[in-house]
Amino acid sequence: MWNRSEENEFILVGLTDVPAFQFPHFIMFTLIYFITLVGNLGIVVLISWNCHLHTPMYFFLSHLSLVDLGYSSAVTPKVMAGILTGDKAISYNGCATQLFFFGAFAGTESFLLASMAYDRHAAICKPLHYTTTMTSTVCILLASGSHISGFLMSAIVIGNTFSLSFCRSNVIHHFFCEVPSLLVLSCSDIHICESVLFTLGSFTVFFPFLVIFTSYWLIFITILKIHSAEGRQKAFSTCASHLTAVSIFYGTIIFMYFQPSSSHSMDSDKVVSVFYTMVIPMLNPLVYSLRNKEVKNAFKKVIKVQRLQLDHLFFLERKSNLHLQHSGI
Repeated sequence: MWNRSEENEFILVGLTDVPAFQFPHFIMFTLIYFITLVGNLGIVVLISWNCHLHTPMYFFLSHLSLVDLGYSSAVTPKVMAGILTGDKAISYNGCATQLFFFGAFAGTESFLLASMAYDRHAAICKPLHYTTTMTSTVCILLASGSHISGFLMSAIVIGNTFSLSFCRSNVIHHFFCEVPSLLVLSCSDIHICESVLFTLGSFTVFFPFLVIFTSYWLIFITILKIHSAEGRQKAFSTCASHLTAVSIFYGTIIFMYFQPSSSHSMDSDKVVSVFYTMVIPMLNPLVYSLRNKEVKNAFKKVIKVQRLQLDHLFFLERKSNLHLQHSGI
């Protein structure tokens, strides 16, 4: 029996106990996190720097990149530190903090994806009214609402989860603090907690998904009415990146949390968890940069400007050296 008043920490089992896999996992997670940092910060800087990207679509994309960076940072650095040092302990407050920020950013992403779908609907279905529909005020309200909703939902989840008593064990059979893994350790009655969590989780996932589905159904109907093949192709291309991000995010979340408990496997759950905690935040900037012509053009422009600046510096340095040589003669 474990008493939280005596031992104020949990033990994270991690991905595997096999020592030979520890170093490869550390290298893999380090590479993934580095790409996540560079990709998402690069998207934010690129959108801020390029005035052509100061539109509602890229406003939401910059928020999405910050959120991806947030919930990846809530999990990955602790996992990397645990592998490197061998210290698998996490304090009670540290566990609550990790779970709070992961849940808050993941919930925010769900609502942001719905906001982006509404933006695409306004752009394609009502193009003449787009500038009056997606004003800066509306965009700020949608982004703020997404963040507030995500953090509020996570706060309720934390309050419900950590109001329970954990006395069976302090060993979490996972590589980060996650609600299902914590509920297994509780010796309290968890039925009410499970009901609240399921209700909140369903709302956080299925309400935004309903908004996305409705938006794209209306978009699809509108595209079918376009007679030009080039026009249909252009309309589809504006939605391709967002649809890819939506499919990856919701597909993984629904597979992880909304399947029967009897079909859950601890090992498969860990693999899926790696995907949505680390891989998805890395994939989103790649999806939007590789499938979006405006982002690629903005990036090429940055590279071109940097190259011109380097050439100019090289020219000035060469001119200065020639002047010094001439003065010496």
